[in-house]
Amino acid sequence: MHGKEARGDRTMQSAGIPEQHDGAAAHPIAELLACPPAVGNMLNASAECIEFDAGDVIFQQNDICRGLYVVVSGYMLRKASRLDTRLKLGTVRAGEIVELAAMLGDVRHTYTLVAQSKGTAMRLPKEALQRGFELYPPLRMQLLEELAREVSRAYGLCFATRLAGIRRRPAGSAQA
Repeated sequence: MHGKEARGDRTMQSAGIPEQHDGAAAHPIAELLACPPAVGNMLNASAECIEFDAGDVIFQQNDICRGLYVVVSGYMLRKASRLDTRLKLGTVRAGEIVELAAMLGDVRHTYTLVAQSKGTAMRLPKEALQRGFELYPPLRMQLLEELAREVSRAYGLCFATRLAGIRRRPAGSAQA
């Protein structure tokens, strides 16, 4: 971790995701982490506040995932290297959850997360989330459902971007 870390007193609800109304819409973090009070209190107590400045690397591609991240303020950029190509995967904004796939899959980060501005993120340590899953198994399913929505949103964006790039012939330009 390259950002400045400190224990935070932030609650899960303080990092809500704006409500959207389609099936693939992101859900508020409080809804995703809806669980019995004892589990919620344990997760809140374990949350770590990470302050970052522009240019700070929050985590590196291929590092072992240390937890689930929620952006509280600021902007970050996802970057990845694939087959000797460097890709910019998109911006992360306040309210967004970062690295559901790596956290739930117990794997390494598939991209690097770099701060684009000064801001704050909250990290729920992997160990605390694993304990939460043991104490309240539906919590894992809630996060898996959000991961499915995240994949659906990314697919929809990719499809829309691809459609926008298709050039259409102007009316009357067809050859007879």
